[in-house]
Amino acid sequence: MYRKPKYLQAEQSGRERWLISYTDVITLLLLLFVAAAAQTVHARLTPAQPPPKPAPPAPQNSRQTLLQAEQKLREHDLDLKLEKRGLVISLPQTILFPSGDDQVEPAAFPILAQIAEVLSGIPNKVALVGHADSRPIHTNRFHSNWELSAARSLSLLTLLTNQYGIPESRLSLQSYGSNSPKTSNDTEEGRAENRRVEILILDDTMAYL
Repeated sequence: MYRKPKYLQAEQSGRERWLISYTDVITLLLLLFVAAAAQTVHARLTPAQPPPKPAPPAPQNSRQTLLQAEQKLREHDLDLKLEKRGLVISLPQTILFPSGDDQVEPAAFPILAQIAEVLSGIPNKVALVGHADSRPIHTNRFHSNWELSAARSLSLLTLLTNQYGIPESRLSLQSYGSNSPKTSNDTEEGRAENRRVEILILDDTMAYL
């Protein structure tokens, strides 16, 4: 029986090994090409994700805001009182209005500007609360203390909005007439204290509006 010489058998074996290695390389290149093409198609079909939005700043505690406002207003020697409903700024009639009238005195503008500056720096709602003493009033314009105290609140609202830029959406009106005195109406001094408009900076965690 004829057999190939050993040197021919070795040569053939080497060629086969070379062919196997070449096939492996081609296979690997093909796999890499397919994987790269798949990633490209996936990237084109997948919509770009928007960058994450920054977390909104933590809202400031309403009570803390009132405390900061009180500290600023104390510098102007105002009559202040921090209550459960909010921070009350009590402005006597003698500072704001002529007797029996609802037109704000120009002399009151500087103090109102200082208050408006504080109001502009906080988000709280504000109630303008008119009060009167117990003496009845009846003029051509005002038939009762209710009307007078309400008109004074409205005049103050108009001034804060038009002259100092406080949004109307933050403001509301209240009128108590002579029914919520600050002190006794038995003396002239007491009646003078009761004739007032309160600027009430509301604690927004309380349901007063």
